Amino acid sequence: MKTDTLAIHGGFTGDSSSGATAVPINQTVSYAYKTAQELADVFDGKAPGYIYTRIANPTTAALEARLTELENGIGCIATASGMAAIASVVMGLVRASDVIIAAAGIFGGTVSLFENTLGRFGVKTNFVDAADTEQFAKAVNNKTKLIFVETIGNPRMDVPAIPAIAEIAHQANIPFVVDNTVTTPVLFKPGEFGADIVVHSTSKFINGHGTAIGGAIIDTGNYDWKSGPFDDIRQLSKRVGQLAFLAHLRNLIYRDLGGCPAPMNSFLMLQGLETLPGRMVKHCENAEKLAQYLRDHPKVCWVDYPGLPDSKFRSRVVKLFGGSGGGLLTFGLGDKQKAFRFIDSLKLAKNLANLGDAKTLVIHPSSTIFHEFLVKQQKQMGVTEDMIRISAGIEDFEDIRNDFEQAIKKAFEE
Repeated sequence: MKTDTLAIHGGFTGDSSSGATAVPINQTVSYAYKTAQELADVFDGKAPGYIYTRIANPTTAALEARLTELENGIGCIATASGMAAIASVVMGLVRASDVIIAAAGIFGGTVSLFENTLGRFGVKTNFVDAADTEQFAKAVNNKTKLIFVETIGNPRMDVPAIPAIAEIAHQANIPFVVDNTVTTPVLFKPGEFGADIVVHSTSKFINGHGTAIGGAIIDTGNYDWKSGPFDDIRQLSKRVGQLAFLAHLRNLIYRDLGGCPAPMNSFLMLQGLETLPGRMVKHCENAEKLAQYLRDHPKVCWVDYPGLPDSKFRSRVVKLFGGSGGGLLTFGLGDKQKAFRFIDSLKLAKNLANLGDAKTLVIHPSSTIFHEFLVKQQKQMGVTEDMIRISAGIEDFEDIRNDFEQAIKKAFEE
């Protein structure tokens, strides 16, 4: 089935017991068995079954199956948040003294995880320019255990050469992890371009309505876990083959960290997926129109949107994303004071720390999601004091433009 159809029907054919066509919400903590031996067999892996929702849940399993199909993967684990997804993947691969290579200009929460949290346990992260593929190759050494990028840097708005970076990772025999949150499988399927593991914050475009937090990990099947530098996963692959990494996560990292989604949240993600293809078209259309409007506005100092014809990433956007630059963009009005006055003057767009909502959202990254970093660090991540990040919603574009027009006018009033 095509993406638009999979988003509605993937991973679930109906409830045979009731005839329900919507995935039932299995709002339960645990699952009862008639005999002690039955439950013992499930724990021992001798029989299929659910044990505890922290490990697996039927509603969540339906979400995982649908995301697996949408990303053309071999399996998926849904998590409590996008950060839980990234943390589970990385902690499943690295040990003390290991090295991560990551693109600079990615989400500040991911940077903090890599530098601050994992750094406490002796894991080092080397950040390189996402636009300079050679830097990834130069950064690889015998302690490197993975390469991590976002499809479109948030908020740097750079687009890495994903196929070329995948080749670098595979030559080094390490997994290539790609965060597909901003583009979603509607615009891009990283596994088709060499990615080994795909992660999502499903709280964003997949949910689409700002109603639930969630994340996901998809194994694309590209990486050979039998030959990787991960002893525990390699041993596990002798029993479960290509599913070794997902089994490693679910039965150890994911289970022990407890980063599972609530069944109700999994249901809300499934609801969001049904309308994701149509919403992404509108998000991208509005983002491109807004970028063009801002680029031509005499008061706007700069605009960064990879879908613009004059963007240095335009060729990659065409090659990878079919020409759609996504629903996220940034722009500047010259200084922090004007940025604040602009945000304070908006009437339609909402000022909050999220993206991918049906509503148009704005935020001042420097003073919010990147506030804990020094100015020097912010600049390295592509964050400036006048930067305003926009997540284009699916409202009528004229209403968005009118709101921005009056807010820009007020931003320059003394």
